[in-house]
Amino acid sequence: MSDGDREDRSRPGRLDGSRVAVAVAAVVALALLARAVFLDARPFHWHEGRAGYWSLRYLDTGVYSYRPALGGPLVHLGTARTIAALGRSDAAARAFVAVVGGLLPAAALLFRGTLRDDETVALAALLAGSPLLIYYSRFLRGDVPAAAFGLVAVGGVVRHRDTGARWPLYLSAAAFALALGSSGFAVAYPVVWLVAAAFVFDEARVRGVPAAAFARATRGLAWLRATATPLARAAFVFLGVALLLFAPRGGGVAPGLWDPSTLPTAVSFAVSEAPERFVSLRFAHRLDPPADGESFIPAVVGYARTLVATAWPALGFGILGFLVERYRSDTRGVVAFGGYAAGFGLLVFPVVALPVAPWSVVHVVPLLALPGAVGLARVARWAGARATPADPALLLAVLLVASAGLVGYGGTAAGVYAAPEPGSPYAQFAQPSDDLDPMIAAAEAAIDDRAGDGDGSDVVYVGRDLHTGQEYALPPVERGDREAWGARLPLQWYFERMGAESSSVLSAGQLAEDPPPVVVTTPDQRVTVTTTLDGYEQYDLRLGLWDRTVVVFVEE
Repeated sequence: MSDGDREDRSRPGRLDGSRVAVAVAAVVALALLARAVFLDARPFHWHEGRAGYWSLRYLDTGVYSYRPALGGPLVHLGTARTIAALGRSDAAARAFVAVVGGLLPAAALLFRGTLRDDETVALAALLAGSPLLIYYSRFLRGDVPAAAFGLVAVGGVVRHRDTGARWPLYLSAAAFALALGSSGFAVAYPVVWLVAAAFVFDEARVRGVPAAAFARATRGLAWLRATATPLARAAFVFLGVALLLFAPRGGGVAPGLWDPSTLPTAVSFAVSEAPERFVSLRFAHRLDPPADGESFIPAVVGYARTLVATAWPALGFGILGFLVERYRSDTRGVVAFGGYAAGFGLLVFPVVALPVAPWSVVHVVPLLALPGAVGLARVARWAGARATPADPALLLAVLLVASAGLVGYGGTAAGVYAAPEPGSPYAQFAQPSDDLDPMIAAAEAAIDDRAGDGDGSDVVYVGRDLHTGQEYALPPVERGDREAWGARLPLQWYFERMGAESSSVLSAGQLAEDPPPVVVTTPDQRVTVTTTLDGYEQYDLRLGLWDRTVVVFVEE
């Protein structure tokens, strides 16, 4: 292990090796429980509805190809598998991301050795208990998997450096490919990592010890020369995993990875067309002047506010741990790396995310947890050493401070499970604020009652705002169709999972003489549709935190 990076295991913070593993395993179990409980209580966000719908379509047709606007391929492929195994439900669709988020604390073991034993357990605790990570582990998006695999990629390199073993390098390569397959945010990870590494190398010069900085650079070059062959193998691991993720699935009707006759086309898509699609969608429009409300400084300020409101334990302990480590004589590069990467990410990810949404903050929290583990373990050590019955006053003070911290954490964590509302720091605008379950249950019963009665649609959308001529396109591409399809979200997921056939008309007058069991329209069409239908119950549903309402008519 390099100088200054391994703590003397005889110093405070050492635990028995098996006890560390058991402690981390217990933290993982609690993390999985926190992410699994009431997993289907919150209705699907628009992004979840989109991801869930296309996962169902892939499951039904066997056809899938990467589209950056729909998120990373790993989320769709993994979600389709959990739906197939657990059934068509909100909880089943969210299970893949929840499991990845619940297993994230196990990544702390990769840093054991560089971190003290108690710091390793503290890192697992921060990754398990950060409210923002819990919330978005219960959310069908790829941000938590991307952040998790990004931390594993860093941890693999650290583990290789500490032990000399080669498997951590291959783990890092696979993890980074999985991060890219989870979210487009992962494209920014190497930039953040390189800047943070440069700051770590430069620390010695800033401290007035240029020879140490030169020695670090020399060791880095020597390491690259010594590991050239394992690095080349790791590159092949990365390419292989990336190919598995980004290659299309044909389902027997389109080019697919598992069809030998179309394998070259599938490989070409993965290595050429998939990156081209990502760049054209995620980078090209960044060259244009930003729209109102998308300037850099407001984005960074909003990002920081969300970080403070939803991840203040990791932030507070992270700042403390970074400062403690910064002014030690033998600083550990990994701790400083986490602090610098989180700080630079605070500037990078708002630009990548424009407009900023709460889930973009997920990407800095695991990095912040590295110095946060040092801060949390230091506080725990200090409290344990001083809170003794011999000094009742100090014991009382420690208990009061700990109680205040737990109460504050409890208040923040409660928001993870609270009903969505406009003031929530976790929820984004496109989160439905009404309970959709009563309408869904009534719609499913009405559709089942009509089963076998005819070949018409089960669900009809009425009105120009909801009408599309590309009902089952993969996905709608014309602007008007795309906007109308988006205005329905997340209802497509719920109707598709019950096997309903959908269509749309421009006006209520175009409804068939025998209207479908479910009709969806906008409030401005309510009166017209009401006069057309008889014997239907109305459900007014807010499909956003504000300014998005639809009216659903369900046959009684």
